[in-house]
Parts: sequence; structure tokens; C-alpha cells
Amino acid sequence: MLRLGLTGGIASGKTAVAGMLREMGFHVLDADRLAHTLSEPGQAAYEEIVKHFGTEILGADGRIDRSKLGALVFADKGKLKKLNAILHPRVEAEMVRQFEEWEKSGVRDAVFVEAALLVEAGYQNRLDGLVVAWCRPEQQLERLLARGMREEEARRRIAAQMPVEEKMRYATERIDCSGTLAGTRRLVQELAGKLRQGAVGSV
Repeated sequence: MLRLGLTGGIASGKTAVAGMLREMGFHVLDADRLAHTLSEPGQAAYEEIVKHFGTEILGADGRIDRSKLGALVFADKGKLKKLNAILHPRVEAEMVRQFEEWEKSGVRDAVFVEAALLVEAGYQNRLDGLVVAWCRPEQQLERLLARGMREEEARRRIAAQMPVEEKMRYATERIDCSGTLAGTRRLVQELAGKLRQGAVGSV
């Protein structure tokens, strides 16, 4: 069972690629969603995040308000580093557990972990390969603005991540998401075909 990473910059097409892989029958663990779950009240990371960043990041219901926390950490690299230090080891432990569970249940296809900060967190060291979804940086900005994000915030979010050129250096496979959705789907189908024929080797 090949354990592969799927990553890409914000608004690069990574989530669309993950959805296509799921439609094609592959197991994909969403590490970013897992991090959100671990930040819920009563979960592993909640108390430590609130202790470090203060109760001002909480909503009226006592849960962490992701927009408040995001505004705080994306404006300060030190705070972002601290948040990642709280979350990443817990996410990685769950990733390993999920891979083991899939293998024990008889999954033989390649499986994926999808994470925006996969390389930054060092997760690729536990994986057999890395798929990078990419588009041009100006497209990332356009897509974030189309989602309603303010330009200043969008540029901050992009700048907080590893540049796409650097991320691509870690890639064993690349998916170009700069064109149409249909074009991206064709590339994902090609990748799926290679995986099922055993033509994608490990790093």
C-alpha cells in the first residue's frame, strides 16, 4: 500500500484533486479537517491552543473561532509556528494510525493524506511519495479574492506558505490545476491509472 501525500498552496486546486481521487475510489485523509477536529472542545489540542492564544479566540459557544485565530497567526509568523507546533505532532500521529487501519482492513490501492502544510510539517518523511497540485501564484490570489477574501489577507495567507516552486522540488508527481477543471480531471485520471498499474514508484 503506497502512502502518498497530496499538497499545494492555498487555492491551488488541492481540494478539487482530493475530491476527484475520492470519486475514483482512493482513500484520502484530510489532515487540515483533522486539525480542526483536534481543536474542538474536549479534543487533544483545544486546551493548549486556548492556553497559549487566550480566550479572545473563542466564539460565544466556547469553540475556537477559526477566523479570529487565523487573523492572529497569519499576522505573526511566531504565533503561526507555535500553533503548528501544537497541531502537527497530533495530526501526524493520527495520520499514521489511519494508514495502519487502512492497511489492516485490506486496502491495497495507494492512499493519500491531504494537507496544505504537508512539506512544512515534515510529514513527507513518513510517506512514499508526494503529489503537488499547483497553479500560478496570480491565480491563487484571483481565486481567494473570488471567495470574498480581502486582498491584504489573501496575500498574507499565500506568503505564509512555502513558495510553489520550492514545494514542487519535493514532488514525485505534479498536477497542473491552472487550466480547466476538466483538464485537471484528465491529469488525475492519468495519475490514478499509473498508480493502479504500479507505475508510480516511491521516493
